[in-house]
Amino acid sequence: MKKICFLLLLIFSFEFIQAQENLLSNTAEISVLTVGPGTELNDAFGHSAFRIKDTSKGLDVVYGYGEYDFDSPNFYLKFAQGKLDYLISKTEFNRFYQVYVYYNRTIKSQVLNLSQTEKQKLYDFLINNYKPENRRYLYEFFFDNCATRIKDVTNIAVNNTLTFNKPKDFEDATFRTLIYGNVNKNSWGSFGIDLALGSVIDRQATPEEHMFLPENIYKFFEVATINNGETPLVLQSQVLFKKKDKFVSNSFLASPLFIIGLIGCFIIFITYKDYKNQTRSNWLDVSLSVITGVIGIIILLLWFATDHTGTHQNYNLLWAFVLNIFVIGQFFKDTPSAWFGKYLKLLVIMLCLLTLHWIIGVQVFAIGLIPLLIALFIRYIFLIKHYN
Repeated sequence: MKKICFLLLLIFSFEFIQAQENLLSNTAEISVLTVGPGTELNDAFGHSAFRIKDTSKGLDVVYGYGEYDFDSPNFYLKFAQGKLDYLISKTEFNRFYQVYVYYNRTIKSQVLNLSQTEKQKLYDFLINNYKPENRRYLYEFFFDNCATRIKDVTNIAVNNTLTFNKPKDFEDATFRTLIYGNVNKNSWGSFGIDLALGSVIDRQATPEEHMFLPENIYKFFEVATINNGETPLVLQSQVLFKKKDKFVSNSFLASPLFIIGLIGCFIIFITYKDYKNQTRSNWLDVSLSVITGVIGIIILLLWFATDHTGTHQNYNLLWAFVLNIFVIGQFFKDTPSAWFGKYLKLLVIMLCLLTLHWIIGVQVFAIGLIPLLIALFIRYIFLIKHYN
């Protein structure tokens, strides 16, 4: 009995000491850190994190959401499926600062105007969230990422009294337009995004949904209030590090529009030669069918076989038609099946539908696709006349 009592006392003492260690002093500050965009696609949208600073206790740490869990089994498969758990991270502020200074990324700080109780509540939430059994969460780029978590956790700390007001420079925008604010439209990163993400991201985002971007967290927090609009959320803002201007080469010769433009011109040139010589380059038709069919299968899998919400309703399938992969045999026949001519006309109609979708704003497509779409249209018209 004495041993049991001693063990219980030991456990209670340990928990009490642990609670005392996690108790913030009256001089503690909690800030939101906003890191500017980097040079690579995976860091092109910036980063958000909480800084907990308590000089009297020698505490200065940063908690951030969205860290990769490389130890997760089948990492790449889960990543592709949208089923990969991400982690909350904890880093000493000095290390956090030096890393982003090294990569020349701007760091801005906003000290939150919280009461002592609210500071402690937020800090306790992060401590609990960082426990091994709680660290993992299912990441979602638009609705549950490193920025949206900052908004949600702050709201929890202030008992859901957080009120967001529109910044002065606020403009309504679609999710895709907001992405373009961080990624050059004529870049391979943007090309991949426009190819993989469907029309669901072409709807107008609500003001609060703008905060999936860290920079917008900063802008909205600047004018946000708590306690039913009575108290400004941010007490003080400052730039901790401003990135140094460096020359960044954006060669048009390496852009999708130029590279795919060359491919489109090549397809049109071969089509012109075939028309003049009254022949047909079978290798070109087979290649186009394989490429468009395989891309279509990938888009279809992203839509129906993954948990990514942004890949739904992707009308790139109108040019990357999945059935193209299954009609390749028709190109090897001296006389194709009677239905094949109608199939080619269907491909032309779908390209026209894609253009209509683009014009009326159902979905915005990659500008780098324009030369390829024109070339495909001309090639299909040629094939229809050739087989007739």
